[in-house]
Amino acid sequence: MTLEEIQGNEAVVAALAGMVDSGRVPHAILFSEEDGGGAFVLCQAFLGRLYDSPKIGKLIHPDVHYVFPVLAGKLSVTYIAEFRELALRNPRFTEEQLDDACGFEGKNSAIAVAEANDLVGKLAFHSLEGGWKTVVVYLPEKMNAAAANKLLKSLEEPSERTLFVLISHAPEKLLPTIRSRCQLFRVRPEGLGAPAENEGEEVYRALFAALLDALLARDLSAGLDAGERMAALPSRDRMKAFCRYGSACLRKVFMLQQGLPQLAGVNEAEKAYYERLAASFKKTFPRAATGVFDRTQTLLERNVNQKIAFTDLVNRFYMLAV
Repeated sequence: MTLEEIQGNEAVVAALAGMVDSGRVPHAILFSEEDGGGAFVLCQAFLGRLYDSPKIGKLIHPDVHYVFPVLAGKLSVTYIAEFRELALRNPRFTEEQLDDACGFEGKNSAIAVAEANDLVGKLAFHSLEGGWKTVVVYLPEKMNAAAANKLLKSLEEPSERTLFVLISHAPEKLLPTIRSRCQLFRVRPEGLGAPAENEGEEVYRALFAALLDALLARDLSAGLDAGERMAALPSRDRMKAFCRYGSACLRKVFMLQQGLPQLAGVNEAEKAYYERLAASFKKTFPRAATGVFDRTQTLLERNVNQKIAFTDLVNRFYMLAV
């Protein structure tokens, strides 16, 4: 897909096209999106215009390196075939779908310092085709501290015609110094192709609604029932995916409360529901509740009993809402 073929996100598309056409391409771009939101589509369309090569669309350009969370002791290149197959089949893939494609189910993935060191070595050489060198980092918020600091040094001292493209679902978790060195674009899911197939999304939507309806009704028992259903999801990966989904929903509530509906990414079908939530909860609730979802993901990654983790989540949500 080219930039001209993308419908929606008009301001972002125009800015990206203008960068290439004017020759004023920044050394670092940060796309912020919801899980499966389509920033990878924009990234590929932008790189296609920048490189003007069919190799970009096939994810085989030798001067474009893709980095994503992998298992400890491994590098992204180990799983590049799986990444490429998934991205070509479904460029709006989710975190969960990437884990499934690479066989990471039930295991923690991250971007370690070894990956950053490998990239520094690759970027030290001239581009193979005489143009730009690009690193696309999917989920930079999953970098450990050493990797993040290594990336920061590369951003502070970029070599000529080197570009970093970061695609994040939680840019607030990045080092502020990394965010400050990137040109930020918020990507809304509209107009970027068919939504990614995600069989769990309807379940997540129902669980999120049950939890927040219980909070609005001040019904702790109903909330705990919803927590039991969360703990009964078929895997810890699904449980963590639900937490990410809930965080994305809370962001919509937050944006509406701030009077920024254009940044909320709420479609017409869900507009009334999110407006009701925005009017019903305190303005301090979305941010604090997002932190609870983050805490629950951490507990799940540490193999805390899922019933305990989600009971804790419900109790914390209830205390924030009353």
